[in-house]
Amino acid sequence: MKWYLKVLKQYADFNGRARRTEYWMYLLFNIIFAIAAAVLDNLLGLKFAPEVPYGFIYLIYGLATFIPGLAVSVRRLHDVDKSGWFILISLIPIIGGIWLLILNATEGTPGRNQYGVNPKENFNEINEIGQKEI
Repeated sequence: MKWYLKVLKQYADFNGRARRTEYWMYLLFNIIFAIAAAVLDNLLGLKFAPEVPYGFIYLIYGLATFIPGLAVSVRRLHDVDKSGWFILISLIPIIGGIWLLILNATEGTPGRNQYGVNPKENFNEINEIGQKEI
């Protein structure tokens, strides 16, 4: 949950890098909350039409999380040393989505790259310093 909140705090931050954990945990909680919003729409009868499985709550949630989701996706691509524009590769049917999935599952480049320091190494340094002080 902390990763989900971290992404929401960096609402429109397209700079820097995002760890795999940050990206996948955000995606997991985003899917859970989107399903919950669709269920609420159905329970409260707020659907747009009888054949549409979602309504206003889902729409508001989707609009509110669109920019943070896009931002974390761009930062995740930065972690594997790719431009954020690589997200457009998903527009290629089938192959584009698979390629983007592979890029998002690939470990980030070690050390510093053109988009900043490795967030994993930075995170480990912070934890080591915190453990030494305790």
